[in-house]
Amino acid sequence: MAAVPPVCEFGWPAVDATLPGTDGKQHRIFDQAGPNGLVVAFICNHCPYVKAVIRRIVRDANDLKAHGIGFVAINANDAETYPEDSFDNMAAFAREHDFTFPYLHDADQTVARAYDAVCTPDFFGFNADLKLQYRGRLDASRKEEGAGDLRRDLYEAMVQVAETGKGPQDQIPSMGCSIKWKDAA
Repeated sequence: MAAVPPVCEFGWPAVDATLPGTDGKQHRIFDQAGPNGLVVAFICNHCPYVKAVIRRIVRDANDLKAHGIGFVAINANDAETYPEDSFDNMAAFAREHDFTFPYLHDADQTVARAYDAVCTPDFFGFNADLKLQYRGRLDASRKEEGAGDLRRDLYEAMVQVAETGKGPQDQIPSMGCSIKWKDAA
């Protein structure tokens, strides 16, 4: 069953943390911000919703750089229960899809809990002050990749954030597989 995150809580402050990346380095979330903002995306390797749009995620992350928006992806899924989401498989997934942004492993799931992440993909778009301005979908794709001419919801919202510091009032939530929480967490 698909999970749907809540609507955007405008002004909610981003949470910082340092996590290991698939490039073998430690990355601080706030260090990924551009001068006009930051997108924090919770994704994973096995989710059909993520697989359907991963090329578009990479495209939008790359295109947002020109607008001063940074991008970071985080996988918090329980890799013991879902081995396809292991750190080694994350590194292979990042290489396969030519990630140009850090793909971080939240093994203890504290960052996902701090963000109240619900599903993969779950996008958090912050302005230059790292205040939440967008919590919506990438586009209208679901478990299957949508048409090539779909409105780029995340991209357009973050361009608006880059230009005005504010996100759109009307946002359509993302939809995806629920975060795979550890039993003991």
